[in-house]
Amino acid sequence: MKEMKMNLKKRFWEIDFLRGIAIIMMVLYHLLYNLHYFAHYNVNVYSGFWMYFARTTATIFIFLVGVSLSISFSRAKHFSPNVTKKTRLFLKYLRRGLKVFSWGLIITLITWFFLREGFVIFGILHLIGISIILAYPFLKLHYWNLLIGLFCIFVGVYLKGFVFNFYWLSWLGFRPAQFYTVDYFPLLPWFGVVLIGIFFGSLLYPDYSRKFQIVDFSSLSGVKILCFLGKHSLLIYLLHQPLIIAILYLFGVVKVSLF
Repeated sequence: MKEMKMNLKKRFWEIDFLRGIAIIMMVLYHLLYNLHYFAHYNVNVYSGFWMYFARTTATIFIFLVGVSLSISFSRAKHFSPNVTKKTRLFLKYLRRGLKVFSWGLIITLITWFFLREGFVIFGILHLIGISIILAYPFLKLHYWNLLIGLFCIFVGVYLKGFVFNFYWLSWLGFRPAQFYTVDYFPLLPWFGVVLIGIFFGSLLYPDYSRKFQIVDFSSLSGVKILCFLGKHSLLIYLLHQPLIIAILYLFGVVKVSLF
C-alpha cells in the first residue's frame, strides 16, 4: 500500500524541468513587457524576437498541459482500471479546470480595474482551465489527437486572417475588429497545442511510465531549482507580475502612477 501511494505521487522530473524553464522565460518576458508598458523603455515586445520568445514560452506551457493531462489519465487507468468509467474522474478534471479558469476571471477583474483598455478577456489561464475540462473525452483518443490538434491549429491560423463584428465568440478565435487585449489565447488554435501535448503524452508516457531513455539529472542543484519552479508554476504565475511591478515601482523605474 505504501509503495502504491509513492507511485501515485511519482513525477517525471523532465516535465517539471521544462515547465521551470518556461517559468524563467515568462518572468524575463514580463519584466521587459513591464519596462516597455509602464516605464516606456524602448523594447519591442510586440514583434520580432521577443514576440516569438513569448509565443514559444506560451507554447511550452500549453503543450505541457496536454502532456500532464495524458499522464494523469494513464495514472488513473494504471492504478484504478475502472475509474475511467466513473463520473468522479471527469469531476476531478472539471474541478481542476474550474479552479484555473476562476483564477483567469480574477485576472480579468484585476486588469479591468487597473488597465481598463486592453484588460484580459480570455488569457492563458482561461484557456488552460477550459482546455482541462474539454480535453477529457480526447484523453481516450490517443494518437488521433495529433490530427485533431493540427486541424484546430489550422482553423485558428485561418481565422486570424479575418475580423468579425461581434465579440461573443472572441474566446473561440473569432477576433472582433479593433480588438485589443494584453493577453489573448483563444481555443482556436491553442486547444490544438493541448491536444498535440496529449498525443505526445500518450506516445512517450503510456501506462504511467517513461518509454524512452534519459540521463537522470534530477539530483543536480540547478535542475532541482527549475523542477521546484515547475511544480509551483500556477502560484508563480499569479504572483510574479505584481511582484515585478512592485519592485520596479519601489526602485523608481516605473514612472507612471499605478493607481
